[in-house]
Amino acid sequence: MTPSLVTPGTHVSTSSECEAGVGTIEIDGNILATTTGMFSIEEGMAIVAAGKKIVTPEIGDTVLCEIVKLNEKNGEAQVICVEGKPGSVLPEHLYGQFHVTGIVDRFMHQTADAVRRRDVCRAEVKENSPVLRISFRDRDDCGVLHAICPPCGDVLVPHLDGDWNVRCPTCNYQSFRALADNYGAGWAELDQGASALNNSGKRWGAAAEAMFAKGPSGRATFIAADVREDGRERTYFRFEGEAGGQGRRPRNAPGCRLFIGGLPREVGTEELRALFAEHGDMTDCIVLTDDNGVNRGFGFVTYSDKSHADAAAAKLNGHKINGRKIGVRDADSDDKKGKKEKRKDPEGLKLYIGNLPFKATEENIKAMFNGIATVNDLVIATSGDGKPKGFAFAFVKETDKGDEIVSKLNGSELLGRRIKVDVSQAGKKGGDGNKKPQASDNSDGKSNRELQALREEEEDSKKRSRRRQEKKD
Repeated sequence: MTPSLVTPGTHVSTSSECEAGVGTIEIDGNILATTTGMFSIEEGMAIVAAGKKIVTPEIGDTVLCEIVKLNEKNGEAQVICVEGKPGSVLPEHLYGQFHVTGIVDRFMHQTADAVRRRDVCRAEVKENSPVLRISFRDRDDCGVLHAICPPCGDVLVPHLDGDWNVRCPTCNYQSFRALADNYGAGWAELDQGASALNNSGKRWGAAAEAMFAKGPSGRATFIAADVREDGRERTYFRFEGEAGGQGRRPRNAPGCRLFIGGLPREVGTEELRALFAEHGDMTDCIVLTDDNGVNRGFGFVTYSDKSHADAAAAKLNGHKINGRKIGVRDADSDDKKGKKEKRKDPEGLKLYIGNLPFKATEENIKAMFNGIATVNDLVIATSGDGKPKGFAFAFVKETDKGDEIVSKLNGSELLGRRIKVDVSQAGKKGGDGNKKPQASDNSDGKSNRELQALREEEEDSKKRSRRRQEKKD
């Protein structure tokens, strides 16, 4: 047959036609190529003649490699070739593993303190199974052969200066590398070679220890802004929408930026923009969200003119969105982090309305008061996601008729559910002197809402207890 070019993994034949020979393997009756080369069948044997000889690194061999991965205490290098053995290595020998203690005869805090990614090195093979393990430490000819400057990309030259043994001739960057004797062209001809600059066995000086003590920030590499200096205009990357020399947003005049709090969870940036757009020209609008994209309950609106911001704050502070009042104030005011003003309730007698159906609306609840009392305001309690909690507070004009209103509405039905109506703690203190507080009211500092919730829980527990007893009987 005519030889054909195949690559590793190519299905070349079956076991019924021939047997696996050099460069092939049999798996489940199929003959697969294991190397790149010319496939042919000779005397009943499937053969792939490799275009390049396959070599296996042995213990003690020397390999040329490039550093490709660095962890804190170990690293990985890609094998370029095995010295003295021309040919290609198999995939299981393509990457050599090394430990921080196998780099140089000095204590190294991290592997990146002696070698860097893209460094070309010479190493000795210590193990070849189950993985290839290499070392730079035991021989002077092993170590870094070629290294480039991380900030500017120029080739580092050997230069001993205290703790550092390499230097960039362009940007004066200095660092330490575990140098091999023939680092750079011609260094192998020196009496001692470049490995003498490694200061083997010596302790680090104050400069290096100070850098190591800073942790990752002390080892950070800052890319040079520009090293050409050839007269061309410098250009720097800037995110879209950024302005100013430092990439920051331009500062607006004081009073132009508003903080909006108390937003329902379902309100986003576009809904907030639509609400505030009618009050003036906005330069920015955003509703803050968490890592999951959920509304955090507040946002910011910035106007081009302070008068527009003042008008929006005056008009929309206390505005209701989906039953919730929002707060609008100057985001840059000096007292924004000061003591919060106590929220003032609307005028009138405050009534607690409990056991409400979740589907009850503001109109449904106000309709109950028709002919009984005049409702100045109604607040339906909701959870963080805007869902009703099952109770509300009504502020009625008739402050001296609390007992009469409660007697008419308490126990009445709304949408098929029997509701509870009572004068809230604030209402008892504010004006309904005819209704005496119960002995348990506020006896331990709890608010009327908390006491009401405790009473409802107690009633529910009694009902469950009675049901369990009936089942036992």
